[in-house]
Amino acid sequence: MGWNDAHARGSRSDDRIARRALPSAAMLAVVLLAALAAAGCAGTGGLRDDPPYAPSAAFPLPAALEDNVTFWKEVYTEWSRDKVVIHDDRHMAVIYQVAQLPGPIEGVYTPAQRDYVRALRERWSDRLRALERRAAARAQLSTEERALKQQLEDAGGPGAVFGAAERVRSQRGVRERYHAGLERSGRWLPTFRQIFRRHGLPEDLALLPHVESSFVANARSSAGASGMWQFIRSTGRDYMTVNASIDERLDPVVAADAAARYLKNSYSKLRDWPLALTSYNHGLGGMLRAKERYGTDMARIVRDYDGRYFGFASRNFYAQFMAARHVANNAERYFPEGVRYAAPLTDQPVRLRWPATVDELALQYRVPRSALTSRNLAWQSPVRSGARPVPADSTLWVPAGASRIARGLSRPAAF
Repeated sequence: MGWNDAHARGSRSDDRIARRALPSAAMLAVVLLAALAAAGCAGTGGLRDDPPYAPSAAFPLPAALEDNVTFWKEVYTEWSRDKVVIHDDRHMAVIYQVAQLPGPIEGVYTPAQRDYVRALRERWSDRLRALERRAAARAQLSTEERALKQQLEDAGGPGAVFGAAERVRSQRGVRERYHAGLERSGRWLPTFRQIFRRHGLPEDLALLPHVESSFVANARSSAGASGMWQFIRSTGRDYMTVNASIDERLDPVVAADAAARYLKNSYSKLRDWPLALTSYNHGLGGMLRAKERYGTDMARIVRDYDGRYFGFASRNFYAQFMAARHVANNAERYFPEGVRYAAPLTDQPVRLRWPATVDELALQYRVPRSALTSRNLAWQSPVRSGARPVPADSTLWVPAGASRIARGLSRPAAF
C-alpha cells in the first residue's frame, strides 16, 4: 500500500530550509487546541454530519477501533493530497498537525516536500521528547504541554506520553485518489460482487481494492505486489498463472476470483472475518499465531500483538477496509461534487482451446488487435508483441458478442 505511506527521507543538509517553513510554537499550539476542540476526531470531519458506521455480523466494529476507522475515513474523504497529517501511529485520534505541502502538488512528494515532511516529524518528536522529560521529572507544564499530554492520555490512557516521540508518523491525504477509485470501481464492482457471491462470501469484500489499489488495474507496490488486488508473486502463483507470458495478477477479474479463494481459505481456518481480512496483508500464518494468543479479539490484536512484520500496515488493514466500506456505501455524502461511476464491464471471458498469437486471435474474432491488447491486461510483452502465442487454456477477454464469431477456438469462461 505504497500510496498510503507518507514517510519520507531526505538529506540533512536541507533541514535548515525545511525548518524555516515550519509553523511557530504558537501556531502549533493553535493546531493542537483545535484538534482537542474537535473532540478527538481526526482532521475537520467532526464538523460534518457524517452518517453513522454500519457494522455487520461479518464486519463488526469494536469500540476500541473506531478512532482508527475515523482516521482512515478522514484520509479518504477530508484530506486532499496537498495536506500531510502528523499523528501518533498507535493512538490514531491524536492528530498533532494537518499541514499544507509547499510547492507543486504531484502524485509523489518532490524532494523539497520530503524534506519538509521529515522536518515536521522531527520537530514533533523533539517536542514530545521534551514533554516526556518534563513529565518524568514532574515539572510544571505549560498550557500547551498540558493540552498535549491530555490529548495523548485521552487517546492512549495514563503514560501514553512516554514513547510518543517514537510514534510520530506522517500520512498524506488521498481524497482525490479515493474519489477517482470510486469512479473506476463502477466498471468492476458488479462483476466482483458476483464472484464473491458465487463463492458464498460477503459481497462487501469486493470493496477491498479501495484499500489495495484504488481500483488501478496495473498498480504495483515497492514490496513486489501487482495488480488491482495486490498479490505478491509467490502467493499469486498459488492461485493464478504468473510467468513470463501471462501474469494474471494484472487481470482484475481473474485476480478477484483468486482473492475470493484466498479469503475463503483464510476464513475456513480463522473463522473470523476481521482476522481473515488482516491475513490478506499479514499472511495466514501470522494471523493464526495472533489468534492462538488473543482469540478473535481484533482490538486486542491491534493493540498488543507483536508478531514479526505486524507493523502499522497490518495493524490498520481492517480499519482501512471498514473506512473504505463506509465511505463507498455513503459516497454521495462524502463527495457532494458527485461521483461519475464508469460503465459496468460488458466484455466476455472465454478460454482458449489451443495457443494462438494476438494477430491470429484478432483475425479469428474479427476485432482490431488493439481491442484485444487493451482488454487482456495479463498479457506480458512477448505475448503483446506477437513473439509468443497466448497459451492454451488462458482466459481471453473479447468485446461483447465477439465470442460467437470464433466459437470453435474457445469455450465460455465463467466468473
